[in-house]
Amino acid sequence: MKLIRKGEPSEESPGLLLPDGREVDISSFGEDYDEVFFETNGLDRLSEWLKENGEDLPPFPENERYGSPVARPSKIVCIGLNYDDHARESGMEIPPEPVIFFKATSSFCGPNDNLILPRGGDKTDWEVELAFVIGKRASYVNESDAMDYLAGYALHNDYSERGFQLDRSGQWVKGKSCDTFAPFGPWLVTQDEIEDPNNLNMWLKVNGETMQSSNSSNLHYKIPFLLSYVSQFMTLLPGDIISTGTPPGVGMGMDPQVYLQAGDLVELGIDQLGKSAQKVVPSV
Repeated sequence: MKLIRKGEPSEESPGLLLPDGREVDISSFGEDYDEVFFETNGLDRLSEWLKENGEDLPPFPENERYGSPVARPSKIVCIGLNYDDHARESGMEIPPEPVIFFKATSSFCGPNDNLILPRGGDKTDWEVELAFVIGKRASYVNESDAMDYLAGYALHNDYSERGFQLDRSGQWVKGKSCDTFAPFGPWLVTQDEIEDPNNLNMWLKVNGETMQSSNSSNLHYKIPFLLSYVSQFMTLLPGDIISTGTPPGVGMGMDPQVYLQAGDLVELGIDQLGKSAQKVVPSV
């Protein structure tokens, strides 16, 4: 299944992108795509419900806004320096264990919402990433069992204000958590629809120019390992997100460095997970 949520911010309705291309509102199912939904075997229950109700679901209005396909998660966990070539362009080595950092949930937004440049920042950068969503409570999970805890996959742009992240003391979270810095979606694609998550092309363009082009096969630490690893340090709740890292081609790695300006357009996509686009607007 491809789960979607559409509507104005904080008023989104859950829906589905059907195999025939129709986008339908499933509000009559009575649940949103949140922690309770995933924790109570919601994907299987929804699949069964569709067998009885799938023909009568109303379409969303044309050009309705996409919200994030998951209602606000309890955690957005990110993995840094997980592509060898991105680590090199950043002047760093692949770490002996994954680098873990967080994005504040207040940075979470729809896939095509505007990117708001933060006040005091002048080094806002892009990062196309493959993310996955936790399907059930996960604590001390063995790597061999990790995929049993996964609900599905989604496209994520891990925006970063490098001035906050690297030029000022402290942890990376400051440069990762500005409002609108986590556009997510358009879809949550369930695990059964992705034959090989280790072979997904990904790309990102700024003003039509390709900046990032890679494949998830180049991930240094793979998804089962990452889920297991993170679960050794914290309980992952249903609906939580782990974003697996970005390939090379970020603005920080260029010579000279290139950062986003108001009026720019960022477009990105991952095979089978859809596309998104964010217009860059000034701080408010």
